[in-house]
Amino acid sequence: MRGAARIVSAAEAVAAIPDGATVAISGFVGAGHPEALTVALEERFLATQTPRGLTLVYAAGQGDRAERGLNHLAHAGMVKRVVGGHWNLAPKLGRLALENQIEAYNIPQGVVCVLFREIAAKRAGVITKVGLHTFVDPENGGGRLNARTTEPLVERLTLDGETWLRFRTFPIHVALIRATSADARGNLSMERESLIGEVLPIAQAARNHGGIVIAQVERLVERNADPKAIRVPGTLVDFVVVGSAAQHPQTFSEQFNAAYVTSRAERPAVARMAFSERKIIGRRALREIHPGNIVNLGIGVPEAVAAVAAETGRLEEFTLTLESGPTGGLPAGGLSFGSSHFPEAVIDQPSQFDFYDGGGLDVTALGALEVDAEGSVNVSTCAGRFAGVGGFVNISQNAKRVVFCCTFRAGDMEVAVQDGRLRIVREGGAIKFVERVQQVCFHGPSAVARGQRVLYVTERAVFELTAQGLALIEVAPGIDVARDILPGMAFRPMIGAPGVMAGECFESL
Repeated sequence: MRGAARIVSAAEAVAAIPDGATVAISGFVGAGHPEALTVALEERFLATQTPRGLTLVYAAGQGDRAERGLNHLAHAGMVKRVVGGHWNLAPKLGRLALENQIEAYNIPQGVVCVLFREIAAKRAGVITKVGLHTFVDPENGGGRLNARTTEPLVERLTLDGETWLRFRTFPIHVALIRATSADARGNLSMERESLIGEVLPIAQAARNHGGIVIAQVERLVERNADPKAIRVPGTLVDFVVVGSAAQHPQTFSEQFNAAYVTSRAERPAVARMAFSERKIIGRRALREIHPGNIVNLGIGVPEAVAAVAAETGRLEEFTLTLESGPTGGLPAGGLSFGSSHFPEAVIDQPSQFDFYDGGGLDVTALGALEVDAEGSVNVSTCAGRFAGVGGFVNISQNAKRVVFCCTFRAGDMEVAVQDGRLRIVREGGAIKFVERVQQVCFHGPSAVARGQRVLYVTERAVFELTAQGLALIEVAPGIDVARDILPGMAFRPMIGAPGVMAGECFESL
């Protein structure tokens, strides 16, 4: 008979990880990462130089842009290959990739989290159109990030006369996952976690390939009265580690926020957003969201959309969702991104991406590092570093309407409004509307073929994607096209008779 769960220290658990193992880790930005386990794994490597030659696989970026999360694994010799959805939160890993010390892949987040299910079921891979014509397409590099990375993990297929991508499966030997509680038989529940993520398919994948599953929890309980609350059955779990409070915060910015695990009709109090170019962009993008819409907002400038919606009382008109699983509520920002205040529901991440990939989103507002003449967008690489795409490719390729939100130029820009007219006080130092993006994360011509409506909203102008490229459709009051727009672009957009951006976008409140 199966006995009680094996409760061990983090050091004892990670000692079971062999050299050359493929290790899958759960988590999303600063939430759900098993920090006690990655700390212990780093300590073991520094003390013994083992385990070596690991392959690291994860869907969403996990870290704090400094030391925590996946940064613990960024040691030469410890990791030989990384397959990840997002890199920006683990700059130490990114540095190893940039220095060509490890093999490095950037695969869309929504593909990786679904890939865990395919690995668990020992199927042939994820067959999808997500990533076609982007840098993930094998015709454009296959998501490989440096010269050291040569093995193809994705291939093109023709099925029923259409082109698809197949992302290959591979065995997973170790699962590092996190939950709130473990009962006496190792069953895991997640009542204090702000998201579910992909803990179950990661655990199933390791178990079905003869590997081990290590679960970090906050506490032990004798039993859980509700079997439906169990997210990972104890039959899958080899070791349970109780993390300290310091190594088991709800997110990397908050020890515990009850709003992330509570569903209420009320909305959280939101501080009024100070006037800035971001607020202008948020107000204009909000005009593209209609009552009843299901919406996804990206991190960064798009977060302003939720802020101005809260200020104007419009949050009740539509439903905000996050790729990490929350539906409803108000998304959190910073290192709590992926959590939501007072969500109506929290589902697992692979299921959320099933919905997104099938066209369930009415509209998404996403950021952009670069935009080019054909409407393609880069969000992943610039100035000697790469952030990775996260869920961007899945979301931008499959939402019915896409609103890219970015300042017209990058850098230390300052704007002001006088008598309802926008004035550029200090121009940004770097161009964003370029002739050709460094890396294609969103492919403009494919979006035209799909029939998506795509806008590019800045503080001074709005562009629309057409079959001929970008068209200037709106200009801010006080802005002169010849003086304030065309000199700041590397290409000339189509210009007919652009309208004026709505005056409400420029109220200096």
